[in-house]
Amino acid sequence: MAEPGRSLHPSSGRRGRTERRTLRLLRLLLWVGTAFQVTQAAGPELHACKESEYHYEYTACDSTGSRWRVAVPHTPGLCTSLPDPVKGTECSFSCKAGEFLDMKDQSCKPCAEGRYSLGTGIRFDEWDELPHGFASLSTNMEIEDTTTESTENCTASKWVPLGDYISSNTDECTATLMYAVNLKQSGSVNFEYYYPDSSIIFEFFVQNDQCQPNVDDSRWMKTTEKGWEFHSVELNRGNNVLYWRTTAFSVWSKVSKPVLTQLMYKWAQPKICGEDLKGAVKLPASGVKTRCPPCNPGFFKTNNSACEPCPYGSYSNGSDCTHCPAGTEPAVGFEYKWWNTLPSNMETTVLSGINFEYKGMTGWEVAGDHIYTAVGASDNDFMILTLVVPGFRPPQSVMADTENKEMARITFVFETICSVNCELYFMVGVNSRTNTPVETWKGSKGKQSYTYIIEENATMSFTWAFQRTTFHETGRKYTNDVAKIYSINVTNVMDGVASYCRPCALEASDMGSSCTACPAGYYIDRDSGTCHSCPPNTILKAHQPYGIQACMPCGPGTKSNKIHSLCYNDCTFSISTPTRVLDYNFLALAKTVSLAGGPSFTSKGLKYFHHFTLSLCGNQGKKMSMCADNVTDLRIPEGESGFSKSITAYICQAVIIPPEVTGYKAGVSSQPVSLADRLIGVTTDMTLNGITSPAELFHPESLGIPDVIFFYRSSDVTQSCSSGRSATVRVRCSPLKPAPGSLSLPSTCSDGTCDGCNFHFLWESVAACPLCSPADYHAIVSSCVAGIQKTTYVWREPKLCAGGISLPEQRVTICKTIDFWLKVGISAGTCTAILLTVLTCYFWKKNQKLEYKYSKLVMNATLKDCDLPAADSCAIMEGEDVEDDLIFTSKKSLFGKIKSFTSKRTPDGFDSVPLKTSSGGPDMDL
Repeated sequence: MAEPGRSLHPSSGRRGRTERRTLRLLRLLLWVGTAFQVTQAAGPELHACKESEYHYEYTACDSTGSRWRVAVPHTPGLCTSLPDPVKGTECSFSCKAGEFLDMKDQSCKPCAEGRYSLGTGIRFDEWDELPHGFASLSTNMEIEDTTTESTENCTASKWVPLGDYISSNTDECTATLMYAVNLKQSGSVNFEYYYPDSSIIFEFFVQNDQCQPNVDDSRWMKTTEKGWEFHSVELNRGNNVLYWRTTAFSVWSKVSKPVLTQLMYKWAQPKICGEDLKGAVKLPASGVKTRCPPCNPGFFKTNNSACEPCPYGSYSNGSDCTHCPAGTEPAVGFEYKWWNTLPSNMETTVLSGINFEYKGMTGWEVAGDHIYTAVGASDNDFMILTLVVPGFRPPQSVMADTENKEMARITFVFETICSVNCELYFMVGVNSRTNTPVETWKGSKGKQSYTYIIEENATMSFTWAFQRTTFHETGRKYTNDVAKIYSINVTNVMDGVASYCRPCALEASDMGSSCTACPAGYYIDRDSGTCHSCPPNTILKAHQPYGIQACMPCGPGTKSNKIHSLCYNDCTFSISTPTRVLDYNFLALAKTVSLAGGPSFTSKGLKYFHHFTLSLCGNQGKKMSMCADNVTDLRIPEGESGFSKSITAYICQAVIIPPEVTGYKAGVSSQPVSLADRLIGVTTDMTLNGITSPAELFHPESLGIPDVIFFYRSSDVTQSCSSGRSATVRVRCSPLKPAPGSLSLPSTCSDGTCDGCNFHFLWESVAACPLCSPADYHAIVSSCVAGIQKTTYVWREPKLCAGGISLPEQRVTICKTIDFWLKVGISAGTCTAILLTVLTCYFWKKNQKLEYKYSKLVMNATLKDCDLPAADSCAIMEGEDVEDDLIFTSKKSLFGKIKSFTSKRTPDGFDSVPLKTSSGGPDMDL
């Protein structure tokens, strides 16, 4: 049931009011990139159109990506003389959130205060009337005598706008709400719905302009147990038609459902009532003519009203077969949604819950729109329904991927109505081997969908077993407890039928274009039918390789393999901190390791363990951990071959029963479960992609090195884990624990999980420390000994690194001691003193000669200028001294003489020396 349309944050009073309604509600909030193309004929010539009487719209984009802006009157035929069409903006043009496109000048402008804009999206949250673009249709899925009467009975069964939401019908008519949108680029649709009544089938699906559904997600909506819930679906570029469809069904609304061209009424077997008793209902008369029921998708109705499969290369919705258009291929499989007769590849029986013998009874009965469990012989009997599929064939346009083992998938919609502890089992068997339980549902379960991934191309059997109670009591008290299956869809079935055709890669040949397989890691372009490689570090969505949006980016710390089938970590990681860059190498942790949890005990006191196997990284992304179920092997005599179920994953878990409990030589491993099928990312953040690794689960790290966390997901969806399981491995640097180190589980959750869905591990090892760098060591310089000095490099303590660079070798240099330099200093000082003494004596002696020469020069000049008496003799007599005695005017020290010599120089370059004549005359200066 369904309701579309309130604001994102309605008041609590309004929400309480809407949730108290007994109507089935659905609420829509759409965000889709869209462009509308509307062309309307112009009316008769009247007055010229005013701006308030028309609006602007864009035409459809042509092959060159161009379009025109045209004026469209609000009311056709009211006015004329509209503005001429002008060249529009390019088709990829869009405004940002908070802006709107002003069509008058074709530019983005900010929204006025108090208003908002979604940019390329459209939002519907006012449902006073059905918004433009929506359509509501109704049909009758019940089989009536005449088509006219059937249509008239469902005329009023449509989606009804009720102000802040839109409500679907509550009768057995099928009401469909449709909305068509043309996307210029890939987008999404998001809506909020309220769907608490499991007696109504509510489905949402998307079809493109070729009426081909989007097979990426299940169309069956889950019931809402906690009020309103959100739902989101990715949309491809181009035309998309959105469908919201509801149909109410009641098992007890009619005595029987028509299954043949003539209605035949029989008592349900075994018959547990008396028709002769008072007030008993009589069996209705058989043979009444009625319209034939529809066939299942992929089948067509023959002239004798039988349903036959369409030939390969064609498809049908249950009526006529249509050949697939050029550039497409049939999506083969089996889709059962009409249960008029039991399909030829299905069988049903009853297994006794007491002696486990099969009884010649029918366990499941068809009822037109579903199949349900019969009464059975006793309440603890198993009602068995089995579907056998001979094999699988992947799409021709998708190359087999050795890394991604998904071969096909089976999806079924079911419901259980129980008053006691009933159980519904889903089991899978391979090549006629014993069925293995896959999932179990206990008690009443509302209508829901379940998907199982098939990883092996073999003959598969799928079995549904329903048991009303495990206790054997006399009589049948719980005949009203039933299990229902509404639809079963198996994909990629060998020799299957097709309900639609999907685009494929084209290969030109002499016979024309035919579908071919793209190389691994290539997606199919819907428009051209050509193959294109996914960008680096992206992986290709295996079951829908159409368009570049099928290439999903890898998470942090990971990269894609060569064929773009998975993201993996090559055991290296790098992160920048405020002080340095930390580089990691986890190759020493690449091998698989095992860990056992604490002992647990059954109600009878038998001991068992949960055993975990982990493979952290490397190996080109190949899953190395394996967990097996060897219970069957242990019970098979030696020499005979047995079958053991095993799974491979990054992280898996098995239950180990020790030998002292089983009595066998070796322990028993059973119930293998995958906890990690794909690596989401590697980071130091505690949350990634909705998975959280709480730090408080383990003792805090104390070295200042951040923990590196590996995030994983498992595709196994269980009743308790609707989003699948997840696992985190917190890798911590521990210098005192040599590789591979030690694994531990949270102290508060001894089995590795506190909720059964999210598992957490701590791996401590020296191999988890960052690689050593120059920042991790320092130099120690020794003193100079005997002319040699040593420089030694040592790690900083505590050493918080491993691997990386090595310590530099010790460096030895030649040096001089203090004694040597003291000797050098004394020698240099002595030499300097001697040199100064010599220089002083030299200048003193030279100064004396200069004084003499200057004095004699002055005396000669004085005699010449003053007419002194002529000399008594012109020659030096024998025995006379050549030098005259110089009498200084004063006595001066050596320092004074040097000072006088340097200071008495006249400006003309001569020195002035005071002299005293021998006759005692006055002093003369020269």
